[in-house]
Order: sequence, then structure tokens, then C-alpha cells
Amino acid sequence: MSLRCPSCNSNQIGSLRIAMKVGAAVGTIGGAARGISGALAGSEAGAAIGAIAGPIGITIGSISGAILGGLAGGVGGCALGAKLGDQLDRHVLANNVCLECGYRFNQ
Repeated sequence: MSLRCPSCNSNQIGSLRIAMKVGAAVGTIGGAARGISGALAGSEAGAAIGAIAGPIGITIGSISGAILGGLAGGVGGCALGAKLGDQLDRHVLANNVCLECGYRFNQ
């Protein structure tokens, strides 16, 4: 089912999706920060496991734990922020624009 312009009944509709882009960016940053914060606590576990291999193992275990935590948090935050932004775009903001008459509307 395609959207139609409520003003001119055209099916030439574009979507701006501003809130989705902003939500994804903010979610990524927040998720990565939260992931790194949790990973720093988890890096102690990585260091303990890496202690078997000596000082190099401790360093590699700590760094890899922080990186993986940041990546996992960033992906989760991005997905959540994009979903929230998509719902804002669809139901609250007038982010659909008719490419023929220029009328802006929401779904």
C-alpha cells in the first residue's frame, strides 16, 4: 500500500526520516558509552582470563573486552534509537512530503 497525498492525491511521496537519523545517532553514542562503561567492569574478567598468558594476555583481554562491549552497546543503542525515531517520524512529525505539490503530512 503506497501513501497518497491528502492534498492532491498524488502517489509521488518522499520521506525525510529526520527523527530516525537523529535517534539512531544518539542511540549509537549512548549505547556505545554504556557498552564501554560495562565493558570496563568486564575487562577485569578479561584481564583475569588473560592473566594465564601473562602481562600481554592481561592487556589484550582488557582492550578486547572494552572494544567488544562498546560495539555491542552501540549496535543495540542504534537499533533502539532508530526504532523510536521511526515511530516519531510516522505518527508525530510531518516528515512525508508530496513531490508534486510540496504538501507535508504524516501517516
